[in-house]
Amino acid sequence: MSFSEFPFQYFKDPGDGQRWSTWSSVVKGAHGPQPRPSWVITSDAAIDTELGILKTGKETDVFLLERAVAGDPDQVSFLAAKRYRGREHRNFHRDSSYLQGRTVRRSRDQRAIENRTDYGLKAIAGQWAAAEFAALSQLWAAGIPVPYPVQVDGTEILMEFIGSVGPHGAVAAPRLAQLRAEPEVLADYFEQVVASMRGLAAHGFAHGDLSAYNLLVDCGRIVLIDLPQVVDVVSNPNGADFLRRDCVNVCTWFGQHGLARDPDDLLGELIGLLYRTGR
Repeated sequence: MSFSEFPFQYFKDPGDGQRWSTWSSVVKGAHGPQPRPSWVITSDAAIDTELGILKTGKETDVFLLERAVAGDPDQVSFLAAKRYRGREHRNFHRDSSYLQGRTVRRSRDQRAIENRTDYGLKAIAGQWAAAEFAALSQLWAAGIPVPYPVQVDGTEILMEFIGSVGPHGAVAAPRLAQLRAEPEVLADYFEQVVASMRGLAAHGFAHGDLSAYNLLVDCGRIVLIDLPQVVDVVSNPNGADFLRRDCVNVCTWFGQHGLARDPDDLLGELIGLLYRTGR
């Protein structure tokens, strides 16, 4: 049975594939920004039920999770649980260039990360999760369309599930790469993507890995996902290169689908925005 075929279920006690909600057990500062959406469930009586896998990748797996209070139909929400894998499976094949400009407080951790020891790889996993959670929190608070980050616990991030929910289950929103759109719809999607890129630039950021594969289309709304590698364009010596690559990836995909746009024009606009905002 796939995740989209699971019905809503309520249990008295956690069973297989379930656990008590981890909301209250995470450390201080590990909850999403205020004001929280009304669907965020903070009750200690809630149970997390794993419903299936949404995505598997080289460094992470993303699962569909239902968080619900037994017997209360108003206390049910779907979450995406993004989990960075244990160090024996971890790839992080491109992390060195993304991590430039980032530091950690403990010099031992910094040395271990730079030397890629076993301890360093474990620290990198936590750093990726913490970095993605922090980016999601900042961008969501700024009004940029990203999933709401509910909480981070070690190497697991729980965030808003982007898709449709009904009495018989949930269906994830498609990626932009999966869709074919009419010219006027395609133009609207492009403008939404550029608006998000402007929002990132206004805060000094580049997505760092932007493409049609990490843009979801939720009822006509473009939502950015996969943000662990968000790059500070100023502090990272490769920042301008990442920003340019984002522009090229976006303009190339839209060009291949009939909407020609110049990546250099887009790059110039975003760099100008960085300067105007003092970044």
